[in-house]
Amino acid sequence: MSRAQISALVFGVGGFGALVAATASNEWKVTTRASSVITATWVYQGLWMNCAGNALGSFHCRPHFTIFKVEGYIQACRGLMIAAVSLGFFGSIFALFGMKCTKVGGSDKAKAKIACLAGIVFILSGLCSMTGCSLYANKITTEFFDPLYVEQKYELGAALFIGWAGASLCIIGGVIFCFSISDNNKPPRMGYAYNGATSVLSSRTKYHGAEGDFKTTNPSKQFDKNAYV
Repeated sequence: MSRAQISALVFGVGGFGALVAATASNEWKVTTRASSVITATWVYQGLWMNCAGNALGSFHCRPHFTIFKVEGYIQACRGLMIAAVSLGFFGSIFALFGMKCTKVGGSDKAKAKIACLAGIVFILSGLCSMTGCSLYANKITTEFFDPLYVEQKYELGAALFIGWAGASLCIIGGVIFCFSISDNNKPPRMGYAYNGATSVLSSRTKYHGAEGDFKTTNPSKQFDKNAYV
């Protein structure tokens, strides 16, 4: 069962790393390739700053100066991704303490509770990231396919796919942790040993007198020398 927990830890920590990379990335949305061919300029926008680059390889980034002028969906995505990263961090810590192959965390019963908590935290982290990335992507696609939207249109950036991948890894790791705990709660199978001599001997014992007074009779002594005459 430790192999399942190790696999869950790898999934969870890998997903946590992907969430950190997606949150810090500036490629949540990029300009469409149709306009980029004409202007030879690319514009990248993320949760924290806007960046622009050209075909010569020069890039310039400008952060969002104040949160009060940032659109509402960006602020919501910021909160969801920060919550996802925080939950992923605590889930990784709980997973290390709750694994059976580690020497910290207390008894097996306490480790099982900690590992179950780690699985739940990983699942919540994945759900927060999935919600944030989906909200951002929905805004991009809505503006892209809206014929009345005349401003600059964008496409899905690489950070969204990294965030979705990290969310999936966190959810898979959390589910494996929860199933590993349920398997550990199953009672172990009892082995039965065959004891033929004892069973034969017990069948030939007779109870005589008071409680606990047993007398074993030898059937060979019940026959004298004239038994077969």
